[in-house]
Amino acid sequence: PILNVTDKKTEWHRIAPDAEALAWRGNGIALAEAGGRRVCLARVGDVLRAFAAACPHAGAALAEGWFDARGHLACPLHKYRFDVCNGRNVSGEGYHLKTYPLRTTGDSLEVELPEGGPFA
Repeated sequence: PILNVTDKKTEWHRIAPDAEALAWRGNGIALAEAGGRRVCLARVGDVLRAFAAACPHAGAALAEGWFDARGHLACPLHKYRFDVCNGRNVSGEGYHLKTYPLRTTGDSLEVELPEGGPFA
């Protein structure tokens, strides 16, 4: 059978009691662990966003990146830029940054990740 992208199994993982409990860096990015994987978080306006910790191009640590004047995340290695809301590569190289849903339930901030290991 053909596997539809929407058929991928996912799991919710607790990353912190709330956003304030995360270790925020001066660049506005927090690095967290969820389900044995590293994810980055950033605030976009009043909304918290989660995205892959490694650049899809060469694997650079995106927690070391920065946000440009338009609010796009710049990779620290090659300066490729991404919209952390939808993963779109806005500098034109054609890569896509994985983004993940977040939710708050009771006393937990949780991220939804695909099952199947660190690169799923």
